Amino acid sequence: MFKNSFSHYRKLTLLVVLTFGACVEEIEIATLNENEAEAALVVEAVFTNEVITQKVYLSRSEVRLDLETDTIYSPYLPLGSRPVDSIKMETGATVSLLKENGEVYSFTEDEDGIYLSNTPFAMEMDANYTLDINTNNGTGYISDPITVLGTSTITNLYAEKAENDNGEEGIAIYVDSESLEGAAEYFKYTYDETYKIVAPNWQNFEFELTDYDGIDDTVDYSLEVVEKTVEDRICYNTVSSNTIDLISIAGITQGNVSKHNIRFITKDNFIIAQRYSILVQQQVQSANAHSFFKTLQAFSQSDNVFSQVQPGAIYANVHRKDGNVENVYGYVEAVGVTEQRIFLNYENFFPEETPPYAFNCGFKTAKLFNNPMDPCPQGLLERIDIGTVTYYSDYVENLVPNANPICVGPFIFVPTICGDCTVLGNNIKPDFWVD
Repeated sequence: MFKNSFSHYRKLTLLVVLTFGACVEEIEIATLNENEAEAALVVEAVFTNEVITQKVYLSRSEVRLDLETDTIYSPYLPLGSRPVDSIKMETGATVSLLKENGEVYSFTEDEDGIYLSNTPFAMEMDANYTLDINTNNGTGYISDPITVLGTSTITNLYAEKAENDNGEEGIAIYVDSESLEGAAEYFKYTYDETYKIVAPNWQNFEFELTDYDGIDDTVDYSLEVVEKTVEDRICYNTVSSNTIDLISIAGITQGNVSKHNIRFITKDNFIIAQRYSILVQQQVQSANAHSFFKTLQAFSQSDNVFSQVQPGAIYANVHRKDGNVENVYGYVEAVGVTEQRIFLNYENFFPEETPPYAFNCGFKTAKLFNNPMDPCPQGLLERIDIGTVTYYSDYVENLVPNANPICVGPFIFVPTICGDCTVLGNNIKPDFWVD
């Protein structure tokens, strides 16, 4: 325990946040005026044939210039201190799904812009539905009729050692499926991947700093090394797919999907270092929905948002009830779904290798605090106070052989990301997880 009184003293990113794009034309950055941006309604909903709580997402498009956002991890900055982008959600709307037989499924806003069905329900095959929206400014919108046209089942989800188009080794995940009923010709795939994280420099002890005011001045403070009370060695993180993955088997006699590549993970990606799981969902789409997402896919994969490839405005299948013309973005669709999960271990594919961790960890030492003339890096007390480091051990010279002797402190520490897995994930094991 230390209880003393001491004297111490753009990246430029152009964001065009139109969730489902718009016509691209050359513009001067100086012309981006916040007052000129049209905040169009964005409607996103995928209704399924599962008995679940269905969701509708409402937001507003935004055009702005972002000079601040930086998503690169830095061990020298406390978490939560970086500017982040946000989506302007549409709150206070009234949302209902209308079935052709007169049934009405009402939705209630759960979080800003996220509307959940009041009761779980499933979309029925070949029945027509329309989404009805009334925004808080009194404007009414309605979707084109949507229908679940077919169903299919995933017959096999599997992983193989493979190489990508760049010649990189890794693990490829494939799916096979068979049609069950109706017109199952157009498919969209999404996935949630979950991976286990083990902090490489974890210790069961941590710094506890109290009575420190964060100012290099004569202060009383208490610094102790205490046993941890929270699990932060093993965590889990789940990430949803953010790409558009489509396939069409229209006109193919067999009507089945074979060895469709869902995901490729290079062998040096840390997410497969411990244990990895992927839940793949296959959605049977309509031809119109497939065409919409195909156009969006081509637009989103353009190397340059100011390229000459201009697909035109990609509007939603939602329009105003009063007949007035208004740009609405997004898409509302009804799909037949099936899903399957697999687990895999890295050593089953690359038994004699280990991927690097997500961050280049290393041992550090530092004086508790620096005098104004010290040529030493940031003092340990300040680092602990802002949460950028975690305890590893008392000072051991051979752990930091290159440390400047005048900057050596009483402890060895590591960046928080290296000793606390909660920087990268959640310490609660998912219910579905199988070790």
